[in-house]
Amino acid sequence: MFRSEYGHLPHMASRLLLRLVAGALFLLLGLPGGTPDLASDTAALVALRDAVGRSALPTWNSSVPSCSWPGVTCAFGRVGELRLPGVGLIGQIPAAVGNLTALHTLSLRFNALSGPLPGELARLVELRNLYLQSNRLSGEIPLFLASMKNLVRLNLANNQFTGGIPSELNNLTRLGTLYLESNRLAGEIPPLDIPSLVQFNVSYNQLNGSIPAGLRSQPKNAFLNTSLCGGPLGLCPGEIAPSPSAEGASASNAGGAVFPETGKKKKLSGGAIAGIAIGAAAFVLLLLVALVFLCRGRRAQSPGAAAAVTKQMETAELAEQRDKGPGDGRANGNGAAVTSTAVTAAAKSSSASSGGPEVKKLVFFGSRRTTPAFDLEDLLRASAEVLGKGTFGTAYKAVLESGAAVAVKRLKDVNLPEAEFKERIEAIGAMDHPDLVPLTAYYFSADEKLLVYEYMSRGSLSALMHGNKGSGQAPLNWETRTSIALAAARGLEHIHSASPSTSHGNVKSSNVLLTESYEVRLSDHGLALLAGSTSPSLRASGYRAPEVTDPRKVSQKADVYSFGVLLLELLTGKAPAQGVLNEEGVDLPRWVQSVVGKEWTAEVFDAELLKWQNVEEEMVRLLQLAMDCVAHYPDKRPSMSEVIARIVKK
Repeated sequence: MFRSEYGHLPHMASRLLLRLVAGALFLLLGLPGGTPDLASDTAALVALRDAVGRSALPTWNSSVPSCSWPGVTCAFGRVGELRLPGVGLIGQIPAAVGNLTALHTLSLRFNALSGPLPGELARLVELRNLYLQSNRLSGEIPLFLASMKNLVRLNLANNQFTGGIPSELNNLTRLGTLYLESNRLAGEIPPLDIPSLVQFNVSYNQLNGSIPAGLRSQPKNAFLNTSLCGGPLGLCPGEIAPSPSAEGASASNAGGAVFPETGKKKKLSGGAIAGIAIGAAAFVLLLLVALVFLCRGRRAQSPGAAAAVTKQMETAELAEQRDKGPGDGRANGNGAAVTSTAVTAAAKSSSASSGGPEVKKLVFFGSRRTTPAFDLEDLLRASAEVLGKGTFGTAYKAVLESGAAVAVKRLKDVNLPEAEFKERIEAIGAMDHPDLVPLTAYYFSADEKLLVYEYMSRGSLSALMHGNKGSGQAPLNWETRTSIALAAARGLEHIHSASPSTSHGNVKSSNVLLTESYEVRLSDHGLALLAGSTSPSLRASGYRAPEVTDPRKVSQKADVYSFGVLLLELLTGKAPAQGVLNEEGVDLPRWVQSVVGKEWTAEVFDAELLKWQNVEEEMVRLLQLAMDCVAHYPDKRPSMSEVIARIVKK
């Protein structure tokens, strides 16, 4: 009896223990540090707003659910995406962001975030995409990034990271994009070998040594402005190019063959040698016949292709004239440029007979080709869309049969001999910088000169600020405008650094282009050197410095003046031609001076900018920089390096 009653005690004790554990778990789940849910995600977002975005995120408040806040996307009751590019975040990323453990995309690019990355980000184990480019983040690249094994895209470009590149990044076996350019990284690249890596860039760092074998298939423009060697940059000092093996070299001897079993030579008979010679001669003859038929076939096809493209271009031009769109609105210096006349002339050159002039073709700049391989025939068959007519030529977007888009400019008033044209265009093509539109290729004939660029899908700053006001496009905020100004300034400073006499020659908002991700590229650089004396004056555009009388001779100080007008455009929201305000003949700089002189400074700024709080001092400082740039006397204007220093100064 005693045993039977107390024999139940172990069973009762275990049940009591289970109840206690369950109760403890229930209490833990109810605490803030328990299982994450939307409430904890909301608390993390509020902490982010309070730390870096009080003025940038005014609509992040309790009056609406956090899943409806701008930039926030929820899935399955958690915050899955946080996208806040260029909204004006300032300061250090708070540790609370690490509580957003369901995030698979975090984009804080084009802001003014600073300091090191918080270690709590390591908790974002579901993160696939991390975009932090174009901030002021510093410190070494943290090792905890290597533990985020689901990362597919990692972009830390245009920051202030120092130290080396961690070899632990090899742990990111799913990584497809790694952008580290324009930082302060130093030392050698570790032996990175990530099979899934497709996009890679470490340009504009203080890296040195040999490019690892796993990265030598990357293009040359992934390693610009470094002290690296090997792979696409050529052999390193003391490095020997691969040579044929001794066995292969022996096998190439005409008088004998090497047998791998013995390593000895066995001489061929005279009949065998004669047979080989006759066979080789027959093969060469057949090859020549095939080439003749191939050339005839291409000549027969070219006129048809040219006719089809001519019809496309004529249709595109008629549509452009009918719609009467803005001349410089979208492509503005970077668009494609193939008109019916250009295509016909190009087709004639490409189908020239053996007794005619030299066959012409597109000339590419090294490995600078982001679209699938194409040639002149592909360009002739491309569908065309008129984008605008700029100072130096007509602009088109050309869509190749592969679906890739390129931008081509048909130059006008260019009468240079081919040798001189080639020399000048190669100097332009050598301008490699993240903030310049890359020149991919060119075409030269007596009648036509075409330039092929990467296509900038977001169009120009001019179109973004002044075109399609009713399209629903959100106005540019303060941080985005300063980011655009800084990128354009860096591109222009790079041009000026080539030599004291090198200038852009045509700085204006329609030549400030944007990529799909709103990164800035300066276009049309150097084209003033190709233009003839009959090129139209730039004075009407409002950007031309008062001392410039020949558009082919624009000094660096004249570029600074044009950049100052661009800054005024960003600050006032007015195009230079719109700065008249019913006062005939008054350009934008003079109008700003007159308003500021009457102590009405606040009336100068774009009304959209006045909505942003706590940036008034920065706005006034940038306005003063713009006025210094448009000083009447060139010697009073700052250099572009000084301009950059004053923009980044806070």
